Amino acid sequence: MNILTFDIEEWAQAKAGGYGYAELYAKYNNFLYKIMDVLDERKFKGTFFCTGMMATDFPGVVKLIHSKGHEIGCHSYSHTWLNKMSQEEVYHDTRQAVDALEQCISQKVKSYRAPAFSIGNNNKWVLEILSECGITIDASVYPAKRDLGGFPEFKLKTPSIVYCNKYIIKEFPICTIKLLDHDLAYSGGGYFRFFPLSFIKKQIETSDYTMTYFHIRDLNPDTDRMMSRKDFENYYKISGSTKNRIVRYVKSNIGKKGAFDKLIKLIQFESFVSIEQADKMIDWDQAASIVL
Repeated sequence: MNILTFDIEEWAQAKAGGYGYAELYAKYNNFLYKIMDVLDERKFKGTFFCTGMMATDFPGVVKLIHSKGHEIGCHSYSHTWLNKMSQEEVYHDTRQAVDALEQCISQKVKSYRAPAFSIGNNNKWVLEILSECGITIDASVYPAKRDLGGFPEFKLKTPSIVYCNKYIIKEFPICTIKLLDHDLAYSGGGYFRFFPLSFIKKQIETSDYTMTYFHIRDLNPDTDRMMSRKDFENYYKISGSTKNRIVRYVKSNIGKKGAFDKLIKLIQFESFVSIEQADKMIDWDQAASIVL
């Protein structure tokens, strides 16, 4: 089971950051249209996790994706990392995002992905808030240690049932592999841009479950600028030291040239379904479970 997902926030982030302009929006639109065309050709559906700000500021983008039959999931409202927010702030952000998306597409939103997978042991109460806001499926668990959270103890490699106090949620975790004694993802983000396509295809073809995650900005070959200290600290909520900004600059730009062609080839070589489709294919009564 190979699941295709995209995290959609770029248009709104560009506008919020004060550097949105028609040419940049046109580039994002162009990549999105090409992806839609390829998915139409292959008759594949994907899940597109959109921020609530996309629904309010760029509803046409969200409606286009929905009109093509793809699932619209929630990717928070403002794309603020959840480990930087209080419980009250996460609830307000999630409720606002779900409401904005549902009003935009006139359909229930059931799936969620945290910005930058920013859920971990220190804020696992987020899963309870998601349930309270009507979310029944989550795709935020990164089963390894990372700066923004992660669940190293989450050893399940397949869609699973998660019990968190009195709440139950279906979880589609990110896939990782062991390399040089580190658990690394391979099927999205900077890892997808870094690893050769042959390596990624091998991992997918030898696995029973793969969760992909892509961003439109990762497919744009143009080099991202290095953020100013002020912009960096306002967005990431951490020190905007020269080191931190250089690390982020390298991570954001590595492998961008050729990333779009690599994605298109992957879609042409492999088969994919959306989370919504996968949910219907799974016998959840027989699924593995974990208590967090």
